[in-house]
Amino acid sequence: MEMKLESILLPGVNDERPLVIAGPCSAETEEQVMETARLLASKGVKIFRAGIWKPRTKPGGFEGVGVEGLAWLKRIKKETGMYVATEVATQQHVFEALKAGIDMLWIGARTTVNPFAVQEIADALKGVDIPVLIKNPVNPDLELWIGAIERIYGAGIRKIGAIHRGFSSYDKKIYRNLPLWHIPIELRRRMPDLPIICDPSHIGGKRELIAPLCQQAMDLSFDGLIVESHCNPDCAWSDASQQVTPDVLDYVINLLVIRDVTQTTENLAALRSQIDTIDEQLLELLAKRMRISKEIGVYKKEHNMPILQSPRYSEILEKRSAMGKTLELSPEFVKEILTEIHEESVRQQMIIMNEQA
Repeated sequence: MEMKLESILLPGVNDERPLVIAGPCSAETEEQVMETARLLASKGVKIFRAGIWKPRTKPGGFEGVGVEGLAWLKRIKKETGMYVATEVATQQHVFEALKAGIDMLWIGARTTVNPFAVQEIADALKGVDIPVLIKNPVNPDLELWIGAIERIYGAGIRKIGAIHRGFSSYDKKIYRNLPLWHIPIELRRRMPDLPIICDPSHIGGKRELIAPLCQQAMDLSFDGLIVESHCNPDCAWSDASQQVTPDVLDYVINLLVIRDVTQTTENLAALRSQIDTIDEQLLELLAKRMRISKEIGVYKKEHNMPILQSPRYSEILEKRSAMGKTLELSPEFVKEILTEIHEESVRQQMIIMNEQA
């Protein structure tokens, strides 16, 4: 679907990277949101975020104050001049948020996974002119993410952005949600005009990871950051460990190195030309390897041999990984490439095996 998107920037918001959206994970009390908003406003933040309705993974946790909190956001607008944003997960949430004059909406990861829920929100947004940000689905599914974006666009919304908040994994190590940067990079390739905002709070899950994740996002040419900030993070009712104070957020933002995304020097062009040539050579070698693999497939068929030769595959992985290490290549990287090549070889040989004589 070809999209003609409009800027998500609200009047008076600086168009320089990064666009910063900040505020607590949840609106807990009127005092808490007002104190946080005043501190953020004093640091120059123009858009205040707070969860009013909180879809939780398990029951029993704090699930938001509900409609009552919208009045607090209206007060923030009036007293600080900030714009306000919140998450919506149902048609009713949309109606209530619009009625309260919310300036920006986002659709959360647990909602993006459900096309029916996204369509319900899209239907509620018909005829409305408001920026809508769409988080990636919980699991790494780019097509589902794009599908949600297309549904909102189909409702007539033209001010659309994406939020990268990482992807859930059973094996949690450093990150709460794995960044899997290649997925938003591919989204950018397919939708070059779509603003992409990074959510370092949900990716990291720990406040000490927010600064490096913000810098990584800027190095990958993300357009903005949506960061959870609380006046007293340690006492937060939800996700306390991933929230920072407005002072810390200001420090992080001021330390960011924002690199020129368009400047290309003559030397860089020459280096990229070398990369292009090497890529062409790699493809030619891969094609040659596949031709030999097919010849092996013919031999196996003629001699009634099985396709999978496990000892040979294990030997290749071991030797090539060791060789890669001597060439300063990560063994995991080499193994991943060889696994993909092997799977394609098996697929090609299966075609040969199933061909009728």
